[in-house]
Amino acid sequence: MKKKTRKAAPRRTDRPRSLCVLILAAGRGKRMQSRRVKLLHFLGGRSMLLYVVEAVTGLNARKVLLVVGNQQDEVRTSVEAAFKRKVRYVVQKQQLGTGHAVGEARKELAGIRGDVLILNGDLPTLRKETLQQFVKFHRENGALVSLLTTVAKNPAGYGRVIRNYIGDVARIVEDSDTTPEEAKIREINSGIYLVDIQELYQALEQITSSNRQGEYYLTDIVEILRREGKRVAALQHRDRKEILGVNNRVELAEAQKILRLRKARLLMLKGVTLVNPEATYVDHDVRVGRDTIIYPGTVLDARTSIGEECTIGISCHISNSTIGSGVQVLDYCRIQDSRIHRNARVGPFAHLRPESVLQEGARVGNFVETKKSTLGKGSKANHLSYLGDSKIGKDVNIGAGTITCNFDGVNKHRTQIEDNVFIGSDTQLVAPVRIRRGAYIGAGSTITEEVPANALAICRGRQVVKKNWARKHRSVLEAAQLPRKSSRGPRRSAEAGKSTSRSPGAGRASRRGKR
Repeated sequence: MKKKTRKAAPRRTDRPRSLCVLILAAGRGKRMQSRRVKLLHFLGGRSMLLYVVEAVTGLNARKVLLVVGNQQDEVRTSVEAAFKRKVRYVVQKQQLGTGHAVGEARKELAGIRGDVLILNGDLPTLRKETLQQFVKFHRENGALVSLLTTVAKNPAGYGRVIRNYIGDVARIVEDSDTTPEEAKIREINSGIYLVDIQELYQALEQITSSNRQGEYYLTDIVEILRREGKRVAALQHRDRKEILGVNNRVELAEAQKILRLRKARLLMLKGVTLVNPEATYVDHDVRVGRDTIIYPGTVLDARTSIGEECTIGISCHISNSTIGSGVQVLDYCRIQDSRIHRNARVGPFAHLRPESVLQEGARVGNFVETKKSTLGKGSKANHLSYLGDSKIGKDVNIGAGTITCNFDGVNKHRTQIEDNVFIGSDTQLVAPVRIRRGAYIGAGSTITEEVPANALAICRGRQVVKKNWARKHRSVLEAAQLPRKSSRGPRRSAEAGKSTSRSPGAGRASRRGKR
């Protein structure tokens, strides 16, 4: 009778297993060559660490722990501003390796029956869907440890995954510790693990720092568990760019491009037209309504929101601003911390500085600058003006070259222009000053006092006309340009800066002619 082989019993599933997350964020990241820790470098308008936190918060984990160390106050501030109380912190006072960092979280994970997802904070392109697939793989395979791996074209710098004859993981060798044969292996460890919490800390008690770096490697738990006959599985991910970390500025730029094109694709699938997606820069938190057209070279950053059926022209930069539906922003405009209501128009070459507000249908044209100013419904400033610290009513016309003189050298002052006012070209409004409803300001005026409603204010020098003055002036100029007699011999050429000699015969002929 043939003897039956006994299959390994899967882990008990009579009680649901908890999932916790541990993000390693204590290191400095020396290869970034920066005073700022690596994880606080920005991509798409937010630090790279926030992308990782966002990905793991979609897993409904019981706890999300962040191991902090270098610049921990700045790291906490960045995370708490975006995720408030969803994250708890573990302090690693000394950075003695990944194994040591995980060991610092023992108290937070004590008594929890389940698995912990361990990953680094430098994975900004990692997607929530990939982590969900990894958790599913781990639970279905019944392994005590699972790794997320990939195949790299150039594996240098990454730990190599050594598999056994049945395809499970036998061990992981850090790059600095590989033999020549092991260095040729292209399957690498991404640094993303799922581990049974109890088995994790039992294995961590056995790791040592007897390696070239003198650190406690988390990867050593793989070999320890394998020696005990426990299974270590690996899920090989096809998209290596998604799960490899950012270590230097080159990789930072590559990750930035991946995130930018993801955002562009998402916008286009929601009905936004990007004339050239690869030449358009839209941050993670930016919102754009459908049927809006965005032309190349445009940058939309921070928490900008753009409505439907807008047009954003070539090479515009809009930062942390709200743009209503039907707005036209023509080429080469800069808009910062401002609000533009529906059907308004800006540009080309306009600059809206912080706290600028354009009400419905307002227009700001070429080479107009605004700062801390409101233009009412239907008002327009079409050319070459500066409007600072101003409140402008509806249906106001601001002529070309108008300036609100808001600064007296010490303090800023307000200009108030009520509804239906006409401001002539080349006008200076010296604040504090108020122009009442329906008033007219003559071109070229300097206004320093309040103008009553429906009045005409003109403040300029009286025009003087002198008849025939130009004719006499031209005669004087022409006389001054006639050649003069010279008794000093050779002349000096004005153009060449050198003496120009004339022959004696030429000189005598000239004198004979004068006689």
